[in-house]
Amino acid sequence: MKKKQLIIDIFEYENYAELNTEDQKLLKKAKEITDNSYAPYSNFHVGAAVLLENGEIITGANQENAAYPSGLCAERVAIFWANSQYPGVAVKSIAVIARKEQKFVEKPVAPCGACRQVLLETEKRYNQPIKIILAGENRVDIIENAQSLLPVNFDKEALK
Repeated sequence: MKKKQLIIDIFEYENYAELNTEDQKLLKKAKEITDNSYAPYSNFHVGAAVLLENGEIITGANQENAAYPSGLCAERVAIFWANSQYPGVAVKSIAVIARKEQKFVEKPVAPCGACRQVLLETEKRYNQPIKIILAGENRVDIIENAQSLLPVNFDKEALK
């Protein structure tokens, strides 16, 4: 028997001012798009902003449904829109933030398992890392790639 250990690096910033200008701009867009969230059941409004290699920023907000599994997370809304409108352009980074009612959450929230899988598939599709920027009201966590979010994963190799 072998024991394998997984280590994930998370870079924690105590405020937005520590981030570079590009990441700050992306977070600002993610915050703004929470206003487009449709979350009448949970009142948990999530915004995501995706930066593409060509400089385009695509945003997405979570969309709930009374039949809960029929909704879609902000991350997947943004990634799917980016992939459908710019199919040959790699995703460089994604910023995600959530608010409950009108107050942004204190600590960053991480993508759900389905969103992690979609981020990883997109990362592998373009063969380049996607920087994950997770923000709370006063803290930002940055993870260098989607592979770190889902180190043991299912991918196209499993289908062969």
